[in-house]
Amino acid sequence: MNLNRFCYLLLILSASGSIFTPHPLVMWCLLVNVLTLVIYGADKMAARKAWRRVPESTLLVFGVAGGWPGAIAGQQLFRHKTQKQPFKTYFIISILLSVSAMAAVYWLLAFSSS
Repeated sequence: MNLNRFCYLLLILSASGSIFTPHPLVMWCLLVNVLTLVIYGADKMAARKAWRRVPESTLLVFGVAGGWPGAIAGQQLFRHKTQKQPFKTYFIISILLSVSAMAAVYWLLAFSSS
């Protein structure tokens, strides 16, 4: 199994595992951010050792899925993907998409019960 598929497998397992916890949304946010941080670190290590890399699209998907705080932490901690264009632009767009989706879900849940 290649690294990209393994990343998505971890994301799916985190999503399905968080459903069975008392606070699934909190657990999901925690898991996706930790995974995103680890993936940024693994990609930086792969870049240094000339190994197979995690595609930028996968890094962006993890950000959109709610892992953008972990991505920001990973970028700063590992000094990874901080200067590369157009990744920076796509990353900002992914944050806006993630926050917009979270706001829409909150709005739907908060106002649908009234």
